[in-house]
Amino acid sequence: MDIRLLEAFRAVVENGSVTHAAAALGITQPAVSAQIARLEDELGFSLFERVGNRLRPTAEAVAFRTEVERTLGRIEDLGRAVEHIRAGQAGSLVVASHPMAGVTLLPPVVATFLKQRPNVRIQLFTRNSDLVRGMFPSRTHDIGIAELPIDPTGLTVTRYRMACVAILPKGHALAAHDVITPAHLSGLPFVGMSREWAAFHVINAAFAEAAAHLNFITVSELFAVICSLVANGVGVSIVDPASAAQFRDAGLEVRPFRPIVPYEIAVFHAADRALSMIGRAFLETFDTHMRNFVVPAREKA
Repeated sequence: MDIRLLEAFRAVVENGSVTHAAAALGITQPAVSAQIARLEDELGFSLFERVGNRLRPTAEAVAFRTEVERTLGRIEDLGRAVEHIRAGQAGSLVVASHPMAGVTLLPPVVATFLKQRPNVRIQLFTRNSDLVRGMFPSRTHDIGIAELPIDPTGLTVTRYRMACVAILPKGHALAAHDVITPAHLSGLPFVGMSREWAAFHVINAAFAEAAAHLNFITVSELFAVICSLVANGVGVSIVDPASAAQFRDAGLEVRPFRPIVPYEIAVFHAADRALSMIGRAFLETFDTHMRNFVVPAREKA
C-alpha cells in the first residue's frame, strides 16, 4: 500500500477537511481527494461521510486509523534510525584490544565517543596481544588494538609510538630531577614488566649501557598493576605515558626518562571490508586521544 495514501488519510482525519489536509501536506486539494478515493478502492469500504462542510470518519475509518498511526509511527521511527545511521549516530562496534589499551586507553575514548552518540553500542574484548592479532582479518570484530609487531597482511594498520616515562612514589627524592636516567634508578627497588614486552629488552639494554643495576623486586604483565604498586610505595618503574597519566592522582610522580624507551601499539581492521561510519568516527576519537602521548607523530602502514 502506498504510504502517501495513509498520510493523506491521517491528514484528513486530523484536519477535518480535504482543503486543510491539502494545505498541511503541501499538495493540491484534488490530489488529496484522489488519494482518498484510491485508498477506499483498495480497502473496499468508505472512510468518510460529509457532515456540513466537514468530513466525519466512518466507524471503519476509526478502526483503520489505529493501524495507520501504528504503521506510520514505525515508518517515522525507521526514518529517524536511518538518519542516525547515516550520521554515524546509531549502530554497534566490536573492539578487541590488549590489556594496556583496554584498561588505560579505551575507557576515556569510549566515554567521549558515547557522550556524543548515546544510540551507539560498543562491545569490548580484552585479550593478550597475540590473541588480538590472531583475530584479524575478522568479520566478527571491527577494530583491533595490540602491541607491535603486527603483520599487515590483509589489514589497514595505524601505528603509534610513545616514549615511556619514569614513575616514582609520591614525594620520592628523585622527583627533584626534571629527567630520570638509568643512573638515577640504579639499585633501587624496581617493579618490572614482562619479558614478552619489547620495552623490557630496551630498558635492560639502556641500563647495561649505563652500567646501572636493575634491581627487580617484582614483575607484572600489566602497566596498570605496575603503576598501582609504585603508587603504593613498592618501588620505582618505567611505563607508558598513558598509564602513568591515569594513575598520577593515585600517588605517582611522573618524569621523562632518557634514553627514550619506545612503547609501540597498532590499531587495525580488515582491509577488504570498509569500516562503518561509526568505526571511522571511533578511530578519529582514538587518534585525537593518542595525540596526547605519541612521540613522534603516528605513522600509517
